Amino acid sequence: MDTSRSSSQSAGNITVEGNAGVLVARLDGGPHAVFDPEMSKQLKELVDRADRDPDIHAVVFTGTHPDRFLSHSDVRWLQKGGTGFPPINTGLAKLVARSARLINRVPVVRTLAGMTRLKTLLQLDSFHATFLKMNASGTIFVAALNGSALAVGAELAFACDLRIMADGEYVIGLTEALLALTPGGGGSQRLPRLIGTQQTLLAVLEGRPFTSAEALSLGAVDEVVPKEKVLARSIERAEYLSLRSKKSLGAIKRSIYFGSSLSLEDGLQFEHAEFLVRDQSKEAQGRMLEYIAATEATGELPLLNRETYARALAAGRIGGSSSE
Repeated sequence: MDTSRSSSQSAGNITVEGNAGVLVARLDGGPHAVFDPEMSKQLKELVDRADRDPDIHAVVFTGTHPDRFLSHSDVRWLQKGGTGFPPINTGLAKLVARSARLINRVPVVRTLAGMTRLKTLLQLDSFHATFLKMNASGTIFVAALNGSALAVGAELAFACDLRIMADGEYVIGLTEALLALTPGGGGSQRLPRLIGTQQTLLAVLEGRPFTSAEALSLGAVDEVVPKEKVLARSIERAEYLSLRSKKSLGAIKRSIYFGSSLSLEDGLQFEHAEFLVRDQSKEAQGRMLEYIAATEATGELPLLNRETYARALAAGRIGGSSSE
């Protein structure tokens, strides 16, 4: 069955509900729930907006298709992007990919290059940059997997901070080998960080996705709940995590996503730099002074008091200092 979008079908769309707090982003990839350049563009715009707006604390992605979160990329988009070039080896391909990253950083050059055969390459590079921004952002991103997610659908979920999947006959995974491809949206890098190298290798070599139960057991998703509860549970978790300081969440995410893949020494330096910035912040200074005052007033450390600790977890902070 042809799973790509026909020329008569409209482009993909992301409908966003809400203006602040927790946004719900509904992924509409048409009747086959496929990902296309227009959806990639809208995803970038949404992530940029959520990252820079201090009033947006979380984004929950879910699909509009009744049984699919996001199937995979529009195959015609990928096929067209791979034509018209002479054969190249991996070394040259790496150089071209780096060039695309540089081109995308210069608007005028990007516009001109976008009129050439480099267009698809630039689109894919922008897509990678969007996922990296999600990992670096203080905004919490949650995948509410209302159904199956293959290839780029799975890669979007793996780029999120939390994945909650519907129970049932749904699957998630990287199937690119079945089209003589390799994961191109970060799946070969993010999935091993979730479930380990060997489990990823065998699944991706075979092109076999995981059932929801398998994904939960391996750690590819964080929760499996009845389908009708997926979105509500995802919003609940997003609201809870985003009660914490947005700038602190960003520093934590960067330390773990980027710092933990470095050598121990470099990772510690990365973490130290993030800590120093937060330690000097008005928000953290205010909360620490309140903590010291509470300790002196009660003779006990607040976080070692069970009731105080429980309240702090529920509120996302200890003390009454407002967020920056």
